[in-house]
Amino acid sequence: MTPLFKIYKLTIHDAERIQASVNEPHQHDFEELIIGEEGVLEHFIDFRSQIIEAPFISFVTKGKVHRLRPLPKDGKCESWVIRFRTEFIPETTFQLYSSFHEDANIRMESGACFHRLDLLCGMIHDEYIQEAPDLAVIRQLLSALFTMIESERRKLNKDNEDVKKVNSSTFRNFLKLLEEHYKEPEGVSFYAEKLFMTPRNLNLICQNILQQSVSEIIETRKLTEAKNLLITTDLTVAEIGYELGFKEKTYFTHVFRKKAGVTPTGFRQEMTRLTS
Repeated sequence: MTPLFKIYKLTIHDAERIQASVNEPHQHDFEELIIGEEGVLEHFIDFRSQIIEAPFISFVTKGKVHRLRPLPKDGKCESWVIRFRTEFIPETTFQLYSSFHEDANIRMESGACFHRLDLLCGMIHDEYIQEAPDLAVIRQLLSALFTMIESERRKLNKDNEDVKKVNSSTFRNFLKLLEEHYKEPEGVSFYAEKLFMTPRNLNLICQNILQQSVSEIIETRKLTEAKNLLITTDLTVAEIGYELGFKEKTYFTHVFRKKAGVTPTGFRQEMTRLTS
């Protein structure tokens, strides 16, 4: 994806084309927001398959391995697909990442509230197809769309107090640092020093927001990337471990098995079986 932003309507004809094509799990170098109005979505993401009926919201962060299979229900299948680069609206992207951290797909309720999401998408699309679209207008409408999605999530009690807590600037800065350094063999003290605070206080913030220690969050991020590399590359287990800051293959295998319940080789074999 070269442009900063793209929006289009996925129809039943697109769904039929996707079903008839080779559709392997893959990664994007952009963020993707899907607003499902009709039909069913079979979504392989976070290394498991989910089936969700419309209306739904699905947010796929950059780099996540996933596969979409839109399916008709009662002869209908229709979704808005919005793709954008992280830098197009970075602050909102972080909020989306935080909100959809545990589950990429959220089942919504039909009615007037969800209909407003469709209207906003229509307005964004109308501006997008202009001969000279104003990206500032699209950015404002997109921000309004995200705000409305979060409002609907709160009404459905999907996030309790987490959305309020996740606004912590310290936690936000920690996640940004983590994205820059997670492949390095750095621990809690490194991130705490970068944030001008003690390791204890950084751990308290992370425990309050995600109920995980800093070390657990670092390990989870490394594990996610390890799974991505095991699925999408031919690198050996030792090479993947080294790329993620593990000097010894045995220690990397031990950490992976402790977190994932299976060895890296076993995970690769299972994913190959599931996606073949």
